[in-house]
Amino acid sequence: MYPFRFSKAASEREALLAGGRGARYIAGGTTLIDLMRETVERPQAVVDINALPYGRIESGRSGLRIGSLVTMAELARHPRVRPEYPVIAQALELSASAQLRNMATIGGNLMQRTRCVYFRDVTAPCNKRAPGAGCSALEGDNRMHAILGGSAACVATHPSDLAVALVALDARLELRGQGTRVVPLAEFVRRPGQTPQIEHDIRPGELIVAVHVPAGPYTARSGYLKVRDRQSYEFALASAAVALHIENRRIVAARIAVGGVATVPWRLTAVENALLGRTPGNDTWQAAAMLAADGAEPLRHNEYKVELLRRTVARQLETVGGA
Repeated sequence: MYPFRFSKAASEREALLAGGRGARYIAGGTTLIDLMRETVERPQAVVDINALPYGRIESGRSGLRIGSLVTMAELARHPRVRPEYPVIAQALELSASAQLRNMATIGGNLMQRTRCVYFRDVTAPCNKRAPGAGCSALEGDNRMHAILGGSAACVATHPSDLAVALVALDARLELRGQGTRVVPLAEFVRRPGQTPQIEHDIRPGELIVAVHVPAGPYTARSGYLKVRDRQSYEFALASAAVALHIENRRIVAARIAVGGVATVPWRLTAVENALLGRTPGNDTWQAAAMLAADGAEPLRHNEYKVELLRRTVARQLETVGGA
């Protein structure tokens, strides 16, 4: 680890001043410290923001407002989240380990960087870590990499389970910098294109203040499925966040996003549209899930993800919507 300056911000103003001078924000530190230890990240200064007033969860008729310093464990066990937004609670509980969930914050989780082995190996060419160096995954071991949303510059998958659930529910981020702005999470996370090093729509010194999740008749009938190589402490090969509104044996609304297969949390609008107005049942789920991998561009070692994605979506549709 390289030398760096450390400070604690006693107020939002202090934090924004430090961030404006190039300091990196730290709360739980479960991602940034790892990257600094591996010398992938080399910030000159780090500012602790745990004293900021971003640690509340507010629930009302309009939805949830989740402070960015709320921990993953706190959000997962909140008495309104589990029954009314089960997809969020399940995505959190299937993430990381209990120890990490007790430390990691919601803002930090959404800002975490890819677990691509080439990104974290400073001896390997990686455009995300060193723009212009090349992408080792394209010709290397790419079993874990993306089949959707990639480019000639990067095919690393997005690591956050929570982000998949939040994208499915149309969540928005409240950001604070020179002023306050609200950005849909689906637009905040950026596909790699030719600039894979730019992963988020966040301006220099800007802070994530809160996450807003709108209420809807579909949020309570929702769930998250994560398929991985081992039962715990592993990242997804494929995952699906599904939320459905069903009335009188007809699907009125569908919200579906997937992870483990794309460079960003991937919304399946074609699958959603195929479900609208249909009768819930196995035939409906299977037919809609066949569209889940539309546009996929598998690599040498991850073609299996095409069928895995379809099966993951079909299984979770059945779990949430019924046979």
